[in-house]
Amino acid sequence: MSLETFWFIVVAFFWTGFFVLEGFDFGVGVLHTLVGRETALKAIGPFWDGNEVWLIVAGAGMFAAFPDWYATFFSGLYLALLLILVALIARGVAFEFREKVTSPRWQKTWTWATTLASGAIPLLLGIGLGGMVAGLPIDADGEYTGAFRDIFTAYGVWTGLTLLSLSVLHGAAFLALKTEGAVRDRALALGTRLSLAAIVASVVFAAWHPSVLSVLAAAAVIAAGVLLRAGREGWAFATTAIAMAGTLSSLFVDLFPNVLISSTDAAYNLTVSSAASGTYALKVMTVAAAIFVPLVLLYQAWTYRVFRARVQDSA
Repeated sequence: MSLETFWFIVVAFFWTGFFVLEGFDFGVGVLHTLVGRETALKAIGPFWDGNEVWLIVAGAGMFAAFPDWYATFFSGLYLALLLILVALIARGVAFEFREKVTSPRWQKTWTWATTLASGAIPLLLGIGLGGMVAGLPIDADGEYTGAFRDIFTAYGVWTGLTLLSLSVLHGAAFLALKTEGAVRDRALALGTRLSLAAIVASVVFAAWHPSVLSVLAAAAVIAAGVLLRAGREGWAFATTAIAMAGTLSSLFVDLFPNVLISSTDAAYNLTVSSAASGTYALKVMTVAAAIFVPLVLLYQAWTYRVFRARVQDSA
């Protein structure tokens, strides 16, 4: 395996890890007013900021290993990424600021910020990631030549809706697993109902670009709905994680050996080999990744173990 291919797999792993871990945080943010705000946010309190690191690492990996991919993709989606950045900031600030003032208007504002930002992030990221596969207007110099509206491809929008629905289902399964009492019961009920939307989204997604991974993801969503109905939240959370991982992985499998497809002309596609950094840079990055990625995984595993207890219902 070439270093270029290896780093394409690493970048795909980072993006997949981000949505598997941060996806349930997004789902909890969307659902928190429906199940019990205090308990829901307390459940993700020890995890959400650490999970967001995966987004930074995914972007940094693209920048270092595939600078042409990073430059074209991030410049073409500049406005969308700016909206994502605003949503990330608003979401993080909302967690901390809501209780600083007791005014109902103040608290309602930050509650809505949490809900809307948590939904907007997976939707917008999905539109961008799906657009890479569907194709964006790229010229012979690797420059994005379209307008803002051109990032909204049909496949990209459906990918965004799929990732949003999966995040919400993933969040419901996490809340059922991490809480007890009325909050757990409401999470199970909501997850059972919301699984129908996630099933439709995943089945259409799999039919659009059929692959073993996308079909596996759709099957996992169906299993999650059945398990939530049966009150088996632990297995349900495992299947929603599989569904999220299968969906993200299928995007990168469909993309390879390209990193960005041009809707202008297939000859203008950015490929793994043409967009990659030099061999020396990739070797240095490989050594660094071999040292630090296992440490990050161990730290996160330790964090989840330490905070594995269910959160008491304060709703």
